[in-house]
Amino acid sequence: MLLARLSAVSDTLAATPARSAKVALLAEAMGQVPAHEVGLVVRYLSGELRQRRTGIGVAALRSPPPPAEAASLTVAEVDAAFQRASTLAGPGSAQARREIFAHLMARATESEQRLLAGLVSGELRQGAAAGAVTEAVAVVGGVPADAVRSATTLAGTLPPVAEALRRAGPDGLGEFRLRVGTPVAPMLAQSAPTVGEALDRLGGGPAGVEWKLDGIRVQLHRDGDDVAVFSRSGDDLTERVPDLVAAARDLRAPRVVLDAEAIVLRADRRPAAFQVTGSRVGRTVDVDRAQREAPLSLFAFDLLHVDGSDLVGLPAARRWAALDEAVPAARRIPRLVTDVAEEADRFVADALERGHEGAVLKSTQAPYAAGRRGAAWVKVKPRIVLDLVVLAAEWGHGRRQGWLSNLHLGARDPDGRYGPAGGWVMVGKTFKGMTDAMLAWQTEQLTRLATSPTDAWVVSVRPALVVEVALDGVQSSSRYPGGVALRFARVLRYREDKAAGEADSIDSVRALLS
Repeated sequence: MLLARLSAVSDTLAATPARSAKVALLAEAMGQVPAHEVGLVVRYLSGELRQRRTGIGVAALRSPPPPAEAASLTVAEVDAAFQRASTLAGPGSAQARREIFAHLMARATESEQRLLAGLVSGELRQGAAAGAVTEAVAVVGGVPADAVRSATTLAGTLPPVAEALRRAGPDGLGEFRLRVGTPVAPMLAQSAPTVGEALDRLGGGPAGVEWKLDGIRVQLHRDGDDVAVFSRSGDDLTERVPDLVAAARDLRAPRVVLDAEAIVLRADRRPAAFQVTGSRVGRTVDVDRAQREAPLSLFAFDLLHVDGSDLVGLPAARRWAALDEAVPAARRIPRLVTDVAEEADRFVADALERGHEGAVLKSTQAPYAAGRRGAAWVKVKPRIVLDLVVLAAEWGHGRRQGWLSNLHLGARDPDGRYGPAGGWVMVGKTFKGMTDAMLAWQTEQLTRLATSPTDAWVVSVRPALVVEVALDGVQSSSRYPGGVALRFARVLRYREDKAAGEADSIDSVRALLS
């Protein structure tokens, strides 16, 4: 199948606002795909590659070759090229990966280049979110969308479900069972600004209110002495986390699948900084020493399987009861079940006082749904807001082609601790939270403020625009001169009422490290 057929669908999706029309367009495209390429097409239309890591970063997009006049690339060729790139290692591998991608781009038409750039950067942005692609797979397979979601929960990802439907029709969904040792796609949460609003979204009845920890989400699979630990994205972490393996083997139930959080706690039982936990889980050498220096604590919050019985289809309240039987309280996330907002608020306040992020409120009646930000889980955590200045911006690609998109954000450095006195120090980047109207406005404004050529990939600008940014927190970083970086920053609005000198200082940003 020619890649041009997919890129044309992607372009049309970007120009199609209605969700129902997107689903219809996706279903029509998937119905024409050869059976052996269904999985790849589902991935590409969802904006993801089959390879988890290719080693090709956004730097490879900075100077694309002129587009080809005629389409010649096939989907199989593209996948094979990314697979070759993902297997390269050692001296010269970075250059070899760049050459592989440059060769693809040279053979790609303008539309295909947009698709390839979006797949590499993760910014395809044509509006085909996982939910819409799932519904389209259901339409093509002639089954209810909930049946596809349930199968995806057990398969861990959507492409094999689409392949099974094409191969065996509706009966193909029967192939998917929860298998101990195979990761399950995690259930996700929406966000709400307050506990009261979260309770309202859950329907006003009793809800489970759980601490939200700033750790690493993990899935533990135990079958006797055999234990596997997976990240939320399905990576096998088992060899890196012997303390979690030991915790799983200590459980009363010999065969379980747990959804849990792993976190490093300080001696006073308060959470260590997120990057301490992240570094510990990412450590692949001298793991025994890492375990001694930064032991991981396990906090389970859901039970998907126990001793031969799958629980994913049961109401949460029944899963929690089974969890209480299988896992001791010291290894479970604290939970309060209530429909009284004041009680929930006090519970959340206690979690915050202990240094945790906030809370997740959960419907007591909802089953476990794969990879969905449905209304059954709603997270609530205080929002940190900073006023920062735009120091530079990067030209977008895909749907954001022609707009200055990724902002380089800076804080004031009045005392010159990290550069000239009265200057600015970069603390992070973000492309999140921007509407089309905001992108158009900021492109016009930043072009006027440019202090470097506007045809470069990164355009430096005079620090004049103040932008209000929400973030989940900050972390220590050697990447930026101030030693601190924003976490999950997203734009709220531009503060045209503020002068650059009124932006937050680097000291204010660093204070968030404590």
